[in-house]
Amino acid sequence: MSVPKGDVFLAGVGGQGTLLASEVLCDAFLLSGFDVKKSEVHGMAQRGGSVTTHLRFGPKVFSPLIEPGKADLLVAFEKLEALRFAHYLRTGGAMVVNAQEIFPPSVATGQERYPQDVAERLRAVTDRLHMVDALAAALSMREVRAVNIVLVGAASHFLPLPEEAYEEALMARLPSMIVAVNVQAFRAGRGLLRGQGTHLPSSGGHSSLSSRG
Repeated sequence: MSVPKGDVFLAGVGGQGTLLASEVLCDAFLLSGFDVKKSEVHGMAQRGGSVTTHLRFGPKVFSPLIEPGKADLLVAFEKLEALRFAHYLRTGGAMVVNAQEIFPPSVATGQERYPQDVAERLRAVTDRLHMVDALAAALSMREVRAVNIVLVGAASHFLPLPEEAYEEALMARLPSMIVAVNVQAFRAGRGLLRGQGTHLPSSGGHSSLSSRG
């Protein structure tokens, strides 16, 4: 049986935990026997700037960088960041997008307005758009910092790993005192998309990602 391969692009705003989410995903793939490569761009993280991660997995990965139009899955921690990096998604790829709005400095200072049609513009990019309210899920657990792991849980439907791999990765990566709440956040994220038919079709031999249910 061939080992699946795929490209995942993560985008968020500084302070959202995008980088930790990418580390958990990498750990989960490594624990499951995959080769993984990733590349991070921190941007102006301290000022609410964009933070992105290219993550590639498979039987053997030689480069960490994803070319525009090649990502199988785009995971966005904020709506405008999804739109900003939508050009990385391949035709037929899927997006998992946190419905949260975080105003960039230009909007916060009144120089620009936050677009009101982000969701519609994302649907024009792919019919496999999945908007989730990860912030509400995290707040329901009284742990706003768990938004990133809620997104990992939602995105896990599109990746060829068992749930146990992510939970093992959380236990290995995080201090013991916060493992339980993050496992809960992961399971909450899984629940946000459970039963919505999240199978990700093959891209002509490039990837064989599929839902784990």
